[in-house]
Amino acid sequence: MTSPARSVSASASGAEGSPNDQPRGAAFFDLDKTLMAGSSGIHFARAAYESGMISRRRLARDVYENLRFRVRGSTDERADDVRERVGRMIAGVRVRDLERLTPRVLAGVLPRLYPQMLARAYAHQDAGEPVYILTAASQEMADLLAHVLAFDGGLGSRSEVVDGRYTGRPAGPFNYREGKVLSMRVLAEREGIDMQSSYAYSDSESDLPMLRAVRHAVVVNPDPQLRRIATREGWEMIELDRLGKRLKLLAALGAAAAVGGFGTVLREHVGARAGARQ
Repeated sequence: MTSPARSVSASASGAEGSPNDQPRGAAFFDLDKTLMAGSSGIHFARAAYESGMISRRRLARDVYENLRFRVRGSTDERADDVRERVGRMIAGVRVRDLERLTPRVLAGVLPRLYPQMLARAYAHQDAGEPVYILTAASQEMADLLAHVLAFDGGLGSRSEVVDGRYTGRPAGPFNYREGKVLSMRVLAEREGIDMQSSYAYSDSESDLPMLRAVRHAVVVNPDPQLRRIATREGWEMIELDRLGKRLKLLAALGAAAAVGGFGTVLREHVGARAGARQ
């Protein structure tokens, strides 16, 4: 099992002045369900609703999608839909107006951060390994959180800006699947980072390219597909998302009740009032 503690013990003695010929690794952290519980996007959606940018119906749909994400993880279809929808939403919006949503977004995101994952990140930094947020969310979100959390940087998806307003078009590759690896390699070339000495943390099967691009892959709150792969590969696994487990249990109970196989047990637990309705 691999952990930052091993990295610290192996490199801390030379972290403050290690030889130039020593390869320098980094640690790359996915954001949603890895650094934080749930999705950062729902907090952006709430802030956008409060500012009048989206409707109540759209917000309700985003809340539902966030719960589904907690249970099932990310999918390619969902990621593409989110990117297209956000592009339509911000088209014509001033950059300054989105920047003014920052306090509301942070108020939602910061309490959802996992202290255990922040401790991991800071252990990497203390061992001389720079730490980066790597997310399909906006570059602005990645930059903001990297600054607030005292990380070394953030890599997100960029949107085109013309005359201080978003056009709704992308300004580079989508930071998703292989797109994350492209971002990692550009950064590694610029900063002199050795990918084979680096770590990657993620929850989703969609991040397999990111996890396989480094030597040390760590899965956090993995979706079912990634869990199977991580078990086969012997990767370290971290479980923190208790809400996700409870939602999966409720979904399983609901499915059993729907086919009648668990209806009697459910009636016993919800009491006489529910039983009277049967």
